[in-house]
Amino acid sequence: MNRYALYLIAAMLLVGSNVGVGKSIVAFIPVPLFALLRFVIAMAVLWPLLRPSKMRKVQRGEWANLFLQALFGTFMFTLLMLNGVQRTSAVAAGVITSTIPAVVAVFSWLFLKERPNGRALISIALAIAGVVVINVAQSTGGAGGAHEAGRAHSDGSLIGNLMVLGAVCCESFYVILSRRLTQTLPAIDICAYTHFFGFLLMLPLGFSALLSFDYASVTLSVWTLVLWYGLSASIFSFWLWMKGIRHVDGSLAGVFSGLLPIAAALYGIVFLGERPTAAHGIALACVVAGIVLASLKTKTTPPMTS
Repeated sequence: MNRYALYLIAAMLLVGSNVGVGKSIVAFIPVPLFALLRFVIAMAVLWPLLRPSKMRKVQRGEWANLFLQALFGTFMFTLLMLNGVQRTSAVAAGVITSTIPAVVAVFSWLFLKERPNGRALISIALAIAGVVVINVAQSTGGAGGAHEAGRAHSDGSLIGNLMVLGAVCCESFYVILSRRLTQTLPAIDICAYTHFFGFLLMLPLGFSALLSFDYASVTLSVWTLVLWYGLSASIFSFWLWMKGIRHVDGSLAGVFSGLLPIAAALYGIVFLGERPTAAHGIALACVVAGIVLASLKTKTTPPMTS
């Protein structure tokens, strides 16, 4: 295995573990404040890339595309994901997040008229089946018990799962929108511009919490996680993925996304004390099988030459 494949593996492990890290943080810090701090940390690193001389070269249509990427891929994704993991388990959120490749395929079909092949359709069906298994299992988990608390927890998990699924849809829009821009703008510049827009969008929501929050009530270990999340989600995972994807076949790169739910599950089990159920195992198997199936290379016959 070459080092570029290791870059992709590391990126997916970071993204997956961040699902659990986010859940750990929102137990102590309000979502709007944490979301704003994530962008503050990102901009502290990416700010040197926002040079006026470079930004003047970006076309008006590209700015519109960048804003839409920021709206869906940074602002809405962050709010939905953090609110979602606050209500559901890291294991369930990781499995749902790993359906991004399938959702991208669906959106490409709907909006870009890129009709998927047979294997892609099966992959999409497996991803949908995985999400359905988790939601059905959690929605019926409280129904079997006699107390209302179990039912309330089940309802909260279902809402959390739907929020995470909404975050997946937002990220899939981001992927589709980024296809055009990566042909004209450097990837790291796209990252800087979208995070700048994300910071501006998040500022009104998090500003009041920024002023009124009791910072002394949070331990140093939690603040360390906040710093790590901001750097990892915005910088490290992005850099590792872009570094590896340039040298690894796209179909093989899709297989590595199957590591995301595994990393999220391991974090939830080790650090959050979560207990995965059979439903989680079935859902994970469905999603990972779909990713692998869609990523397998097809044998092609070389064109005839005269």
